[in-house]
Amino acid sequence: MAAYVSVGNIHDLCLSGQVYKGKDSWSSGFTFRATSFKDLSWSSGVSKALKAERCGCHHSRGVSSFNESLKLSIRAASSSTKYYDFTVIGSGVAGLRYALEVAKQGTVAVITKDEPHESNTNYAQGGVSAVLCPLDSVESHMQDTMVAGAHLCDEETVRVVCTEGPERIRELIAMGASFDHGEDGNLHLAREGGHSHHRIVHAADMTGREIERALLEAVLNDPNITVFKHHFAIDLLTSQDGLDTVCHGVDTLNIKTNEVVRFISKVTLLASGGAGHIYPSTTNPLVATGDGMAMAHRAQAVISNMEFVQFHPTALADEGLPIKPQTARENAFLITEAVRGDGGILYNLGMERFMPVYDERAELAPRDVVARSIDDQLKKRKEKYVLLDISHKPRDKILAHFPNIASECLKHGLDITRQPIPVVPAAHYMCGGVRAGLQGETNVLGLFVAGEVACTGLHGANRLASNSLLEALVFARRAVQPSTELMKSTRLDVSASEKWTRPVVATARSLGDEVISKILALTKEVRRELQEVMWKYVGIVRSTTRLNTAERKIAELEAKWETFLFEHGWEQTVVALEACEMRNLFCCAKLVVSSALARHESRGLHYTTDFPFVEESKRIPTIILPSSPTTASWSSRQLQNISSSTSLI
Repeated sequence: MAAYVSVGNIHDLCLSGQVYKGKDSWSSGFTFRATSFKDLSWSSGVSKALKAERCGCHHSRGVSSFNESLKLSIRAASSSTKYYDFTVIGSGVAGLRYALEVAKQGTVAVITKDEPHESNTNYAQGGVSAVLCPLDSVESHMQDTMVAGAHLCDEETVRVVCTEGPERIRELIAMGASFDHGEDGNLHLAREGGHSHHRIVHAADMTGREIERALLEAVLNDPNITVFKHHFAIDLLTSQDGLDTVCHGVDTLNIKTNEVVRFISKVTLLASGGAGHIYPSTTNPLVATGDGMAMAHRAQAVISNMEFVQFHPTALADEGLPIKPQTARENAFLITEAVRGDGGILYNLGMERFMPVYDERAELAPRDVVARSIDDQLKKRKEKYVLLDISHKPRDKILAHFPNIASECLKHGLDITRQPIPVVPAAHYMCGGVRAGLQGETNVLGLFVAGEVACTGLHGANRLASNSLLEALVFARRAVQPSTELMKSTRLDVSASEKWTRPVVATARSLGDEVISKILALTKEVRRELQEVMWKYVGIVRSTTRLNTAERKIAELEAKWETFLFEHGWEQTVVALEACEMRNLFCCAKLVVSSALARHESRGLHYTTDFPFVEESKRIPTIILPSSPTTASWSSRQLQNISSSTSLI
């Protein structure tokens, strides 16, 4: 779907502006506007202003699953349709926490792309930030969040999250989540970069895994919740009710049976995580291909702040290990922020400590500062990684706090209690996403968002360490009441399923084995090329020239890929796992590039050499509005065409 990109007030979205790109561009026109930051009401403006203005149920997925799916012929998808009060897309902390609450009011389908535990949550090492120490305060947590976010955060959202965080932690503990305690019997609170106090609740260096375990156990024991694993979300099902876009559910591809399953529901929560795999090196699992952000954009949802891609400063640099991994990792191994919070020191390969040169906070500076500093060191010294040393700390404490990291490094011949850890930045977290209000609502009626897929205004231009799980917990909980009210006031139309054309599954008999093999090979090649373009031109340090080059190269790459597909028998409604992932990666990459081009300043995670300074007049969010899909590429159009113009509600 073509998009208008603006930098300005959400209440001024329907004002006209200057066209930045012509109709021949893949984005089909970008509009830039600027308004005063003081006029912005992020949390109150989303649902009200936008609405007025626009008025098998439970194996791990790999590449081989796609090959297996191509052994059958192209055929109409299964007519399988399922009806639920609530559909939850994603099985991380946000999706599971929400599902447990709304299940008290109705039936819930949890759709997950892989195994239920395979989410960004499961890979989160550090912890959850919350004010639980008498010496700490909500105001202090707010200030740390605002400073880390380069003052682009929405203050009301920050206050809500920091205030409600402690209670969300207590709820997790009551549900059986086990966190580390100190010798005094109280929760052990760690400190991480950007935090002025010890406020990180953690379970050693495997906090996300412990939270996921507790939530998933509760979900699987809830009779009102059904988990559909290995179901890839293809596109949201939407209709128009006057000027409003309404969401009715989602089409999914069952990766194991190679069938399309349609979910019709009264309320849909999008909690599908981020888009780390638009880059070649990311701490995200394979499932993080931006599916939710792309689906929402195609469904007319407003997207915001996509230029702010957080690169974690310290992912394990495999080439610096004594024993190299025999095969390349699918995702980079994260070295948690807590290592620096516990006193870890960064050195270049000459064993020179460099962080104090860049920032007075040294290793405890926010992630954007540390990542840029490492990037600068690598470029100046022509080296491929730096060293993070925690070996000066007591051995027993290192092993107690970081058992997972110690174990992983020891597999490759490195003892972190004696040797420094080779580290390098890697794509980690999307601070932008689907624009949401204080209750997780979007401008698409019936669609709520929570977790990394959402842009709530909390993170601003850079996420403070350990605020991500916190945000997911708070917004998953806040979305419950409006979701329940909407569910109770909405009638589920069992005849609605056939209002949309059904996707068909790509298989080999009709297209031919040779064509399918070529499509698969080209898709893999194009995916690698897109990732390289994003890293080279849209990485930690950017420039207008490089961003324009990225825009051009992505357009050419997408055109080459789509042309090949459609010249070899592919059609608008044909689906296959890797092809659908590819279209989502293209969609998200374009959103990032267009947002980056719109911001003519350096703020937080977006640093450009052409505008190297922060400008107060530009302290406003980037907003991407949908527009006519007629000239859009396949990646930006919904697959399904609604067969009736009548309202479905």
